[in-house]
Amino acid sequence: MALAAPWAQAQPADPPQGARAMVTAQPATVKPLPEHSSALGPEPQVSTDQMTTLLRAQVKYVFVIFNENHSFDNEFGTFPGVNNLYSDGVSPRSAANTPGFTQTYTDVNGATVTVKPFLIGPTQNSSVVDSVDHSHTGLATKIHVVNNVAQMDQFAFDEYNRFAKNGGAANIAEGTQFARLVMSHIDCDTIPFFWNWASNFTIFDNIFATEDTPSTPNAIAMIAGQSGETQWVKHGPAGQTYTAVDGTTGTTQGPPLVNDPQPLYGSQFDKSKLSNMPAGPKESYANTNIASNMTYATVPLLCLGSNVTNIMSKNLNPGFDTPDIQQDIPYLQGLNVAPVGWRWYQEGYDLESTDTNGTASHVPYVSHHQGPQYFGYLAHTPPLLGNFRGMTDFFTDMATNGLPNGGVFYIRGGYTNQMGLLPAITNPLTPAAEITAINAAKSGDDDHPSYTDRQLSEAMAARVINAVAANPQIWAQSAIIITYDESDGFYDHVPPRILSYGPDGLPLSRGVRIPLILISPFARSHAVSHAEGDHNAVIQTIEAIFGLPALASLPDEAQALAAGNSPAFNQFGPPGFQQQYLGPRDINSPITDSLLSGFDPAKLLGLTPPLPSSLATIPANVVTTLPHYGGHGCEAIGIVPEDIRQGVFPAIPTNFNPLPSTYPSIN
Repeated sequence: MALAAPWAQAQPADPPQGARAMVTAQPATVKPLPEHSSALGPEPQVSTDQMTTLLRAQVKYVFVIFNENHSFDNEFGTFPGVNNLYSDGVSPRSAANTPGFTQTYTDVNGATVTVKPFLIGPTQNSSVVDSVDHSHTGLATKIHVVNNVAQMDQFAFDEYNRFAKNGGAANIAEGTQFARLVMSHIDCDTIPFFWNWASNFTIFDNIFATEDTPSTPNAIAMIAGQSGETQWVKHGPAGQTYTAVDGTTGTTQGPPLVNDPQPLYGSQFDKSKLSNMPAGPKESYANTNIASNMTYATVPLLCLGSNVTNIMSKNLNPGFDTPDIQQDIPYLQGLNVAPVGWRWYQEGYDLESTDTNGTASHVPYVSHHQGPQYFGYLAHTPPLLGNFRGMTDFFTDMATNGLPNGGVFYIRGGYTNQMGLLPAITNPLTPAAEITAINAAKSGDDDHPSYTDRQLSEAMAARVINAVAANPQIWAQSAIIITYDESDGFYDHVPPRILSYGPDGLPLSRGVRIPLILISPFARSHAVSHAEGDHNAVIQTIEAIFGLPALASLPDEAQALAAGNSPAFNQFGPPGFQQQYLGPRDINSPITDSLLSGFDPAKLLGLTPPLPSSLATIPANVVTTLPHYGGHGCEAIGIVPEDIRQGVFPAIPTNFNPLPSTYPSIN
């Protein structure tokens, strides 16, 4: 389809009257439009099948930089040309027509308090904020589903009441600050690298968390397109009871996962330790906080291709690890697809450059973010253990040409950063005691507000992207996806489709909208894709590039998807609701799409030159100099945010504290 200017009405063939084009151009910023911008002329019309064929010929390496916990509006709520807080990407939009823009709650004195979105920046040390409520129940409250439609209007209400309900001045003050924080957002002064990549390449503004849950279910969904719905349909939601190594007993959290339990392999219930999976020393391993073994299909299973039978025969406990892929294995074997390399690089998994004495401390390791570790057939099969690696391993593999000859590679940060940097302090008037608190709490690099700094996190992404861009052979065949697991519970105005309900009767899928940026020499430049999807969109794209079958097409998953749409499961939704999506949904349909719209067919056909690696590269001295661009990122990268374009300047609440838990003394 042709790329439309945001002010134009260009549309795909035979669209509904007035429909928006799938892909539009970002408006011009103060810097010149990129030389290779897809908006500079018409493009060839190609079918989805043709695009897939072109991609398979050109792209051999897919890198997924998998960050933590920010909603789209929280990071890109004023990015020009996207569906943002103040515009639909084409025209300004009023607060009255923006779901949840004006939020209210009743305080303990009976007064009605109103909170609206507002920008925070360097004066507020905006690269370090506290984490808001992203529990499964909290997220359900925030999106506030009525008649199966998310209202997006109880973010402030949830934050205030989760503290104020406990009574006392300190709790009330903390609730007041969190009710403000949840409505805040940032721009290119805080995360200039992310905004620059979004400008130079393609940003997607209609991608959501797969599950309306915290991190673990969405870490799993990144490779499975679900958090256990297949397993729930086949075996029920109950957990299993185990005896721990200390003799105590506990029951695992069964599927579908909706909390952040630890993976079974590597836990106190993994007595054999044959998997040799690590446990994160900063993580909670209570006997009640361990997940059941996950047993359904994943992208790594697809990647085994024609080796699937041989490799799965080496699993150490097939009766326990593989019950829900028994039909999938021979089906995949029969397809005889060429195997595809895969690796999951996660900071702290093994020996890191930050460790001393040659011993892996695992201190940076966030084990409940390690998607593959939840699957016994991946974590308990010796030939596959080399695919689990640490962050240092990624840079070593890049420097030594140690990657497989193509494949999909996931990269995740953790509790610390390998650069040894302290958080960015952008307000020179910050009290010493507050700086001490920030330094102690916010030195991680996976973008999770609880323990990271946003500029350390974009620096980690820059190091990864620079490593890819510095290798001409890999860059020329690469696609890099930057995305997030879930929203952390920060406000976003776009209601997700409610596709399923869990055994607790709460909305299960989808969750709040999240950022996604596609970087590639074959990506559109200065473009916005409005393709709708979730983590399944990433999975679909991987399947398209490597010629893999859809997870939803596999026999075990297809059977569960069919069986889930029945009275036994429909009862968990509102009257008349049908559970059509209890499993992966990585097949194009009216409710989900891939990321193929972010690629430029003219570049894939060789009609226009591929994008140079310089558009993705951040100079090393800029990466390690904090704050980035001295806190003037918008000016440095030449982008005028939408609120400034429109002259909208909402006031920051008086005495606002972005660190109500980390530094509560000023609440």
